[in-house]
Amino acid sequence: MTTSPQRAFVLTCLVLLMAATRVNHFAAIPDASWAVFFIGGFYLRSWTRWAFPLLMALAVLVDWIVISNLGLDFWQHYCVSPGYWMLLPAYFAMWAGGMALGHGYRGAQWSTLPRAIALVVAAVAVCHLFAQGGFYWTTRNVADPTVGGWLKNYADWFVPYLGTTALYVGLAAALQLAVEQVGKLRQAQRDVRG
Repeated sequence: MTTSPQRAFVLTCLVLLMAATRVNHFAAIPDASWAVFFIGGFYLRSWTRWAFPLLMALAVLVDWIVISNLGLDFWQHYCVSPGYWMLLPAYFAMWAGGMALGHGYRGAQWSTLPRAIALVVAAVAVCHLFAQGGFYWTTRNVADPTVGGWLKNYADWFVPYLGTTALYVGLAAALQLAVEQVGKLRQAQRDVRG
């Protein structure tokens, strides 16, 4: 179980990570937004009522700032369509995946790995369904939307989004494991001294 200061630290790190990587979705450092919501669901489950909306507002704010700095109207940008609001259920799918992984978590164990992988893949699949589907079916940039075109677009982008999300979630998992191991070492040292 995490304490409030630990959750505040995690939230601060997630805010900084999203702000630093979302500014250019195709930069050398890939956008961590999907992973931020998954990791947030894992660590900030008890703060969902306000932490999720805060991160959601940050995502929209960063998009608005980036698009405005290009001298464009937010609603006229290529990536923004009426389906933009589908990011809300899309990102909540990531959050829910993290919450599901965090439920009953008792420390890093090999038996947790298959469940973690399945939850990341499922969360990304649902997130991508909402985000990509919302864009594809409502944007003026797809001249003649078809089910076949939508399925191809979904398939073309699924693996890159899954890979990016898995990279960041994997880094967070490695950090979690390191923190747990340091905690065990410190406890062992206290036990020896005690």
